[in-house]
Amino acid sequence: MTVAEALKSIHNRSWVLPAIQREFVWSSDQICVLFDSLMRGYPVGSFLLWNVIPDQAAQFTFYDFLADYHEKNPYARVAQISAGRNVTAVLDGQQRFTSLNIGLYGSYAERLPRKWATNPDAYPRKRLYLNLLSGTGDEELGLTYDLQFLTEQEAESELDGQRPWFRVADILQLENSGPAMMAALEQHGLSGSQPFNTLYNLYEGVRTKTAINAYLEESTDADRVLDIFVRVNSGGTKLSNSDLLLSMATNQWRELDAREEIRSLVTELNKDQGRPFAFSKDLVLKAGLVLTEAPDFRFKISNFTQANMERLEKAWPQMRASLLRSARLLATFGLSERTLTADSVVIPLAYYLHSHGHDDAYIVSSAHSKDREAVRSWVFRSLLKRGVWGSGLDTLLNRICTVIRQSPPTDGFPAGDIESAMAARGKSLQFAPEEIEELLDLQYAKARTFAVLALLYPGLNLSQDVHEDHIFPRSRFRRSALTRMGIPAEKIEDYLVRANGLPNLQLLAGTPNVEKSDAWPWEWLDGPHFPTVQTREEYATRNDLDLLPSEPVGFLDFYEGRRLRMRERLFSVLGESAASTDAFGE
Repeated sequence: MTVAEALKSIHNRSWVLPAIQREFVWSSDQICVLFDSLMRGYPVGSFLLWNVIPDQAAQFTFYDFLADYHEKNPYARVAQISAGRNVTAVLDGQQRFTSLNIGLYGSYAERLPRKWATNPDAYPRKRLYLNLLSGTGDEELGLTYDLQFLTEQEAESELDGQRPWFRVADILQLENSGPAMMAALEQHGLSGSQPFNTLYNLYEGVRTKTAINAYLEESTDADRVLDIFVRVNSGGTKLSNSDLLLSMATNQWRELDAREEIRSLVTELNKDQGRPFAFSKDLVLKAGLVLTEAPDFRFKISNFTQANMERLEKAWPQMRASLLRSARLLATFGLSERTLTADSVVIPLAYYLHSHGHDDAYIVSSAHSKDREAVRSWVFRSLLKRGVWGSGLDTLLNRICTVIRQSPPTDGFPAGDIESAMAARGKSLQFAPEEIEELLDLQYAKARTFAVLALLYPGLNLSQDVHEDHIFPRSRFRRSALTRMGIPAEKIEDYLVRANGLPNLQLLAGTPNVEKSDAWPWEWLDGPHFPTVQTREEYATRNDLDLLPSEPVGFLDFYEGRRLRMRERLFSVLGESAASTDAFGE
């Protein structure tokens, strides 16, 4: 069939999108490339359709195709399907059909460079236009034809009485490719073979050529159709497992809009907790299965039952609140998108808060401070240990949640029992000597560096803005500067290599770190940040800065001495005795 015929089926709502489809994600450049391919007679790929009988159409949720795209709201509307009517669902080809629909029936609005998102003029509505006078398109995109999204004002530009920009949508209004096309060219003040040939190729690509090659799946077996859908989409932008679950939730939730609820929760988790995170739909939906006590946490169609989805919708307000509290709790630990190396750790925290009935007071109440510290220690150690949150996640979550569920609420967070259950699954949080050495080799701004420093030197309010600070300022360690300080040439490389090492790092609140700037550490300790000798000495002892020299030449001795202190602390904190480190004796 032709493009025009296919779009007619979309506009009379014979063709719809199943809820399983993701949002429209193509850029305006991709749309231009698609139309360029049509005009050049190139194939635009095959399409997969599903004939949905009336009984099934009433059981599922479908969406209309987007016509007017807006970057801030790229979502299609729910399709209204009359009772007793069958429809055709597009399983493969949504991005291409939506792009054709936008180019021929709609518009595209994306934020202009250097414009604030809150500026109402930042998202001008643009339509697709074809330059009938240009012989070439965007070379970087490999276009033969000059296709661009323009505002009406931009498209009205004239040169010597000629208006070269033809709105692509108007090709559908031409009665034929002869007199009607010539009349359209005259209206634009154009004549000659080039404008005619360019416009004719657009007409051919949209109105004449059978560019749409589609396969129609007639099966009434929804599982078969879902399996086909996953397979055919694995070659493009691969769907996450949550897309399947989200579609099932959309189909079966009755009171709430599952898509909107999950989208808004993901946004709030990532942007409104005091620190940025990068939680995904997959994590939220996995948490939904865990917190609603689903018998199986895996993303399998057999787990997306109506009963599970009804339970998820009913528990959604409480589940949502528990996830948000857990994210806020992680933020008070100083964790963020950069330092939270395993997002899945938030799920057992949410389960603990949810199952034990903890509300917002848990995060700040002094009555829960000891319990929060137990949670914090467990979280940090699980993040430092490699492989804990990788393979076997569903089984691990099951074991952890079983321990939490069986623990008396009055006993607090059952860290010891959880660690025993984890160890039984080969996920021990005990660190071997070589793992300790690996931690000691961490560098500035690495993902696990923050957690190590926070475990080694507690006491700082991590809910505030906290920085990783170079004790000896990195800016002072330049070859020329070190030479002027009298550092021997053969030791300069040792200074440079160690400047970003863990023993030269400490955590500082944002303001003190800015005040410290590039001051030498002994100068900073003697400064106004410490009002008394006692507070200065306590801070130095608590952070192993009592080893500080009084001049740069002592840096290497300080570095090795503090590394030894850190090593002893790590073996103590991570549950190994110092005696087990003889193989690494210094």
